[in-house]
Amino acid sequence: MEESTYDIFNRARMFMELGDPIYAARTLEPAVEDEPESRSLLELLGRAYFHSAQLNKAERTFRRIIELDPVDHWAHIALARTLERQSRHEEAATYRRMHAVMSGGSLD
Repeated sequence: MEESTYDIFNRARMFMELGDPIYAARTLEPAVEDEPESRSLLELLGRAYFHSAQLNKAERTFRRIIELDPVDHWAHIALARTLERQSRHEEAATYRRMHAVMSGGSLD
């Protein structure tokens, strides 16, 4: 019996909660390949990449979320934080400002 996307998501979320973002990412990657426009899968995958310091992959994933939904303020701050961890502060500032505008003024 094939595991459902819902089950894969929940299993990956469990690995995140247990502090194993690498395994969470490995769990999610095939599901995202099958459903490349699933924002919930992409968000969890981006978080898994970020928390396992796979910053290039996190950046690509957060950019994909913004491409799918340009007003997703969470994705903007996640991308800003990812860029900051790569010492790309000037580029990150743009996404922090976008987040602030969309979320009512907060830069965090």
